[in-house]
Amino acid sequence: MGWIEASIILFGGLVTLMGLGLSVAFGFLAINIVASLLFLGGEQGLSQLARNAVQSVTSFSLTPIPFFVLMGEVLFHSGVALKAIDAFSLLIRRVPGRLAVIAIVAGTVFSAISGSTIATTALLGSLMLPTMLDRGYDRRFAMGPIMGIGGVDMLIPPSALAVLLGSLAGISISGLLIGGIVPGLILSVLFIGYIVLRATLDPSLAPEEKLEVGPAGVSRWLPFLVHVLPLVLIFGMVVGAMTAGWATPTEAAALGAAGTIVAAMAYRSLTWAALMKALTGTVAVSGTILFIIIGATTFSQVLSFSGATNGIVGLVSGQGLSATVILLGMMAILLFFGCFVDQVSMMLITLPFFMPLVAQLGVDPVWFGVLFLICMQLGLLTPPFGLLLFTMKGVAPPGIAMNDVFRAALPYVWFGLFVLMAVFVFPPLATWLPRLLGS
Repeated sequence: MGWIEASIILFGGLVTLMGLGLSVAFGFLAINIVASLLFLGGEQGLSQLARNAVQSVTSFSLTPIPFFVLMGEVLFHSGVALKAIDAFSLLIRRVPGRLAVIAIVAGTVFSAISGSTIATTALLGSLMLPTMLDRGYDRRFAMGPIMGIGGVDMLIPPSALAVLLGSLAGISISGLLIGGIVPGLILSVLFIGYIVLRATLDPSLAPEEKLEVGPAGVSRWLPFLVHVLPLVLIFGMVVGAMTAGWATPTEAAALGAAGTIVAAMAYRSLTWAALMKALTGTVAVSGTILFIIIGATTFSQVLSFSGATNGIVGLVSGQGLSATVILLGMMAILLFFGCFVDQVSMMLITLPFFMPLVAQLGVDPVWFGVLFLICMQLGLLTPPFGLLLFTMKGVAPPGIAMNDVFRAALPYVWFGLFVLMAVFVFPPLATWLPRLLGS
């Protein structure tokens, strides 16, 4: 069987199963069983499938994922995040589109302590959206910032998907985590600038609030010092431990999780019920990711044994295209996939072909990894199947239509595309900080 026929069987079968509604994990598992029988030698292939499953989920590089997820779960279920939002509301006063700006600033801080984009969007949506709508904010103007900053969560560490990408692609996990910081902060600044400009040009989008006189002097800053600064210090502890070589990504993640739990206990916010919800949520998210990884390892191996990987890589490299054109093609494929499949599926489908090409072209893997992350971040916001779009619809009032959600996210998609091209044209935006910190 040639590599073309093998590719059709593997990808055609996968698309068919997903189209029938089978989950990603079970879709890959079913294809792997059939492919193991065809390409890995029947019963021996099934034995290899079992060995791959054990080896893939016992990889030490994956262990930061549950710790990063736990950090976000504790942050949200303990109520620490709500206190941080209140602290920002005392500091951010006379700004056009004030509540939307608070959502961006708070979401950026949450991104530095949470490994879940969906959790960040759901929390800000449930807390901030009703308040903005009650204050007369335009519904699209109110929803857009919450979805936009939710996607930034993927770029700013800790990020569970960044760890997964680094593990599957063989990219330095610490380098990838740190490489997303600058692009993520650029996006946050662009979002704030856009909100302030829009609200200034059209005040009807965000009516001016009649604020009560708040505390002044030290009293105004005290909630920030008590409820926000410790979260920033936890982020600094995680990144600093990795970059200084004091801890591996796994150990740094464990320190971050422990620090978040200690902070929640110090605030007397960590009840037994909140802790159990956080642990349950961590197990659910981590279990889903790890189960999908089981399918990823064998799928990559089957693609290699069937000749599909070498065939497609050889076909692309034999066209005489420049590295720039090939990389632009990869980004276009990722942006297309982002409209229809989830982020983990994007990785599983494309990495077996992309990484050999990246190595062949001599491309900096950290730079490519950050570009990949930005494409996945955009996939969270692009219709028809962006996960953050449905998360927002789930927490929005019943009167808000899905079309409103789509249109609210559109400006933030354009900003994401702008940052993607900026990082593509100027790679130091992604590689400067990891090199500076020695990651």
